[in-house]
Amino acid sequence: MTEISQTTAATTTSTAKTTTSPTTASALSSDFETFLKMLTAQMKNQDPLNPIESTDYAVQLATFSSVEQQVQTNTLISALSEQLGVIGMSQTASWVGKEVKSEAPAYFDGNPVSLSVTPDSSADASYLLVRNSEGTEVQRVEIDPKETDITWSGMDKDGYPFSNGRYSFAIESHSNGSFLSSSAALTYSEVTEARRDGGDITLILNGGGEISADDVLSLREAR
Repeated sequence: MTEISQTTAATTTSTAKTTTSPTTASALSSDFETFLKMLTAQMKNQDPLNPIESTDYAVQLATFSSVEQQVQTNTLISALSEQLGVIGMSQTASWVGKEVKSEAPAYFDGNPVSLSVTPDSSADASYLLVRNSEGTEVQRVEIDPKETDITWSGMDKDGYPFSNGRYSFAIESHSNGSFLSSSAALTYSEVTEARRDGGDITLILNGGGEISADDVLSLREAR
């Protein structure tokens, strides 16, 4: 684990969902009864010299019945989705108080920030870039290109802490003085709340940041 406290220059998936309300299902059931009455009346009043084919009756009945079954199926699927959402919320609630790893900015409150980094494998020099909430680079620090887990102390070159707030991090990889690549440094943030927004679970992080539960890469006990 490498602690960083030195600085140089600081200048600069949708998926459509079909749902049917109980009112719609009830209305369709009523329409189905009306359809049967109309079908019966049609059979009683048909021209005896030119009767309607029995297959035509069967087609009409089968078509309406199919629609009714589809609506009922959609109603059951909607109810099942709500049940699964409750289960997902219950499971995610256990994440509160733990740390999640993601690409989200981390909140600095004077305590060191844990980072997971992946410098280019061919790099002979790597730099941690720190940006404030406005996207301005406030620190650039050289790190060991072989390190994968580091700690940002939040101190400037004179040993004074940066202001409290959210900071984002990136890694620049170089080889023989030439730029190779840049990648996001992953942060660990404590979950303070889990909230359900429609069909999605939103996690509230320390400092007020928000991420989707789907964006979490790993979970660990808070340190």
